[in-house]
Amino acid sequence: MLERYLRPFEAGRGLQEQLRENLLDAIIDGALSPTEALPSSRKLSTLLGVSRNTVVLVYEQLVNDGYLTPVDRRGYFINEKYLREQLGVRLKPSPRKLFERPDEAPDWDRRLRHQPSQLRGIVKPRQWHDYGYPFIYGQVEFDQQTAARWRNCARIASLGAHMRHWIDDQINRDDPLLVEQIIQRLLPKRAIKARAEEILITIGTQNSLYLLATLLGGAGVRIGIENPGYVDARHIFGLGGSPLKPLRIDHQGLVVDAQLEGCDLVFCTPSHQSPTGVTMPVYRRMALLASARANDLLLIEDDYESEHNYLGSNHPALKSFDDSGRVIYVGSLTKSLLPGVRLGFIVADEELIHELRALRRYMYRHPPLNNQRILALFLSMGYHDEHIRRLRDSLGRKWRILTRALDVHLPDFQAHGMAGGSSLWIKGPADFNAWDLHRQASKLGVLIEPGEIHFIGENPPRRFFRLGYGAIPEDRIEAGIAALGRAWRDVAANTEAASG
Repeated sequence: MLERYLRPFEAGRGLQEQLRENLLDAIIDGALSPTEALPSSRKLSTLLGVSRNTVVLVYEQLVNDGYLTPVDRRGYFINEKYLREQLGVRLKPSPRKLFERPDEAPDWDRRLRHQPSQLRGIVKPRQWHDYGYPFIYGQVEFDQQTAARWRNCARIASLGAHMRHWIDDQINRDDPLLVEQIIQRLLPKRAIKARAEEILITIGTQNSLYLLATLLGGAGVRIGIENPGYVDARHIFGLGGSPLKPLRIDHQGLVVDAQLEGCDLVFCTPSHQSPTGVTMPVYRRMALLASARANDLLLIEDDYESEHNYLGSNHPALKSFDDSGRVIYVGSLTKSLLPGVRLGFIVADEELIHELRALRRYMYRHPPLNNQRILALFLSMGYHDEHIRRLRDSLGRKWRILTRALDVHLPDFQAHGMAGGSSLWIKGPADFNAWDLHRQASKLGVLIEPGEIHFIGENPPRRFFRLGYGAIPEDRIEAGIAALGRAWRDVAANTEAASG
């Protein structure tokens, strides 16, 4: 039935605008069943004779506006609850089909205590590789040398001497070789000293935060979170029932003043504030620790991208200054290596780690031990150190190309996050809307990330966006920013024409 709503495109009007209108007509008229996925972006782009980027962007807009819900590995589905409750639209019933939900199916709206699918998260196109200029954060450029070395470690881990350590279910224990490598190779670079009993391996930072929110959060625990800040942390703590308090940041990260009063726990990103990338100086870290002692606070330190500083020496981690046990350190083992491997760790007092380990045992027992052993070998053979050295060099070159290109092609925009990392936080001129630039840039194959989602509140500023440069090849950055500059000029011209 969808085909009859896909009317021929009119000249002089944007393809995205027309496709959005056609899809909304089909959704509201009941031409699409809420139990069936919409056509894939590849199928619909072929059917319409437009680029996949056009289809993907329209789907993402409909997700952001509430009409669609993305389901991992299945596609986009109609958000029937949003249409019913927010717009008063009840979809026409579709003919009963095999395996369709019967009338006596559970009322999930009534039974579900939470609906995580309704939380607005960062939406990244699955087909980001198809963009010519993917300035996307959280992905890495494929590294053939690192991949070959990982395969070598996987081969070694499959040999009998190592396989005996991971073939059995270890209930709640971690690979002792990996824990040893963390203690000997990773933590000293952050000036942290820890014993094996103070370390827990997790399935990445999000999992670490979920474990901590489950044990330490709840309805009576007020959690302070940076604003703007890490979106997933905000949602994880919120799902745990904790009331959240937005905390102001400035050019040196989290502001340490009276705003911390009333908080029971504070989540912070001192090394590279998420998403702005600014670094908290040592004097402010010491002030934050002093405030934590004075106000009986716990601090969760997310030390993501600490190894990416290519513009000078790293500041010691906040945890390294802590002699009171108030700092809970969260690290990632694979974010800049192989993001799909999903391994991280927590460093905290032994008593807390003991309870976290017990909680983890009832969730998934332990992260896959074969991956733990592969990573332990990767660390012990010096491959990780070599990877980080090459990554720093690569990111440093990319940063220099990117900042020069921004000065040339987007001189009216301000870039933040100059202490390393893999992204820049960009502030546009007054009245600038990053979503307008996002849509226009996509037509030129440029992918950027509007930044409003990182802010807490009803009317977040829309003049910010993030430029990730970890995944884009070095030789495409200059051309990508030049294309982004053309997109901005087009947006400005369209805005002026509309207002005139």
